[in-house]
Amino acid sequence: MTFQRARTEEQREIRRRAILDMASSMLDEMPVAAVTLNELSRRVGLAKPNVLRYFESREAVLLELLDRFLQEWLTELADELSAGVDEDLPMAERATAVAETVSHSLSGRVVLCDLFGAQGTVLERNVSVEVVTRYKRASLDRLTTMTALIQKYLPELGESATLFSLQTMVLAGALSAYSTPPPSLQAAYQAEPALARFHLELRDSLKLALTATLLGVLPRS
Repeated sequence: MTFQRARTEEQREIRRRAILDMASSMLDEMPVAAVTLNELSRRVGLAKPNVLRYFESREAVLLELLDRFLQEWLTELADELSAGVDEDLPMAERATAVAETVSHSLSGRVVLCDLFGAQGTVLERNVSVEVVTRYKRASLDRLTTMTALIQKYLPELGESATLFSLQTMVLAGALSAYSTPPPSLQAAYQAEPALARFHLELRDSLKLALTATLLGVLPRS
């Protein structure tokens, strides 16, 4: 992919989208930690300084992708909750159904979970105040959207729905690290199967964690 110099705002926006789309394609091939600015520049057909005209760092690129993927997920989650949760069920059964639906949905989005895991420890640490502030403002909107979704099916949660929504993203990021072991660890598990106790299936472990969290914060009858 090669570009002429971007001279208009439309051309600059096309360039930005191309960078984001290429980074997204790379995440289909490799974990977040393996995505480098040098490789992104090479694949998108721009010199590294030119990429930095549009994004101040690779972390800024990945934060914008995280927001994009989160919006897409929440749109799909609304339909999945509608199909998977009967609002007429008793409270505990609704909570179990919500946990099952959310964990199943997230377990199919490995890249999003990987980005969640890198967010606080890596992605937010190499960006300017301007970039992280813009990202956090967008995140507040996503958090509000998810909170409303959870409250629709579990109104009993009240304000705790916000904390649950935030914890869901944190848990998905943390647990995904244990569900996708690197090749060396996979080899160790194969050579010594007893060690595989440390491997966690994302869907099952996330469902357990979310179910326990929901049932723990719901009011007692």
